[in-house]
Amino acid sequence: MIQTIDLRGLQPSPAELLAVVPRASTDVTVALEVAAELIDDVRARGEHALLDQAERLDRVRPESIRVPQAHIDEAVAGLAPAVHSAILETIRRVRLASAAQVPPAATTVLAPGAEIMQRWQPVGRVGLYVPGGKAVYPSSVVMNVVPAQTAGVRSIALASPPQAAFGGRVHPTILAVAGLLGVTEIYAMGGAGAVGAFAYGVAGIGLDPVQMVTGPGNVYVAAAKRLIRGQAGIDAEAGPTDILVIADAAANAMLIAADLVSQAEHDELAATVLVTDDTELAASVERELVRLAASTTHSERVTAAITGPQSAIVLVDDLAAAADFSNAFGPEHLEIQTENPEGVLELIENAGAIFLGENSPVSLGDYSAGSNHVLPTGGQARFSAGLSASTFLRPQQVVRYSREALAEVHQNVLALSDAEALPAHGDAITARFA
Repeated sequence: MIQTIDLRGLQPSPAELLAVVPRASTDVTVALEVAAELIDDVRARGEHALLDQAERLDRVRPESIRVPQAHIDEAVAGLAPAVHSAILETIRRVRLASAAQVPPAATTVLAPGAEIMQRWQPVGRVGLYVPGGKAVYPSSVVMNVVPAQTAGVRSIALASPPQAAFGGRVHPTILAVAGLLGVTEIYAMGGAGAVGAFAYGVAGIGLDPVQMVTGPGNVYVAAAKRLIRGQAGIDAEAGPTDILVIADAAANAMLIAADLVSQAEHDELAATVLVTDDTELAASVERELVRLAASTTHSERVTAAITGPQSAIVLVDDLAAAADFSNAFGPEHLEIQTENPEGVLELIENAGAIFLGENSPVSLGDYSAGSNHVLPTGGQARFSAGLSASTFLRPQQVVRYSREALAEVHQNVLALSDAEALPAHGDAITARFA
């Protein structure tokens, strides 16, 4: 059912590991042309373009792009009590964890009268995207909004595709969660057009441009984020989800299979990878995958993901080799289910979020762990981080020197400016002592 990659007896180099890691055959570049056309259409025709795109791509034409406050209030009032309670607790936990991600200001005194203050300044306005394709993601509202609020962002706009099942409105659960968080600027728009609207603004509906766009989405959303980068900042080009589990003989095969299936149900292109040094465990997990994939609600989707080229059971000689493979893969979600998970953790460099032990499944992180579930996909964890309060913060250096402190480094500046053939730099210092 799932392919096996056998690396036992080999000592692959980092480049060789990168070459053998399983990946989905998707490429954001194939969506760039379409995404550019959609963004250009929004820039040229504004609200009319967004309405036409919704009718064509979402199969419904909303009454308006801007969501009326009455719709938000109605959604909050209609939220199921169990979901209401779960969301409030999730908000509480994510807010506590996000607060730890805001660095304190710090001042470094280099010499008497010479100091540099490091401060963290939030962006003023952000656009948060919440997808609405194969599933509805009210949890993503929490994961986007709470870190932005914790960072001190003053102006928050949220976009999610209009739903044909709800007469062109944004899904009511998404509206309700946004309402509970105090977000009132919400737009029924999706895909690349929504990203373009955030970046460039749409005057006709009172949508001002944002400084940053965050949130997951499909390949066209990822392509659009690449295109608007420079006009606005982005968190990452999110792609299909992935999970990698490092396990040894002490692990429970059924739990591993359940965790792999939990992520496979997101998308046919989701990557599910087990890396183990135990062949018996590998065989047991494969059997459990067959059983669970056949019985789960989204059986076809799960089976497609598990049998795709992006998924595999990887056999290695030991847990050190497992960690090397994981670091090359750069998983969005990494589970460590071993006899000594903390020992394996010390070998891990690249991962979006890490879940230790059999009682810390990825699905916990998707909802109620307190961690953020907007994470780097497709190996981007090798060089980038997940969404957090720090995503919305910019470190700024504030320099304050007295005349005496400046005099101390006067000759140093002159020497360096002469060495770089930029004498006016030195002259600007000298002018203060003329």
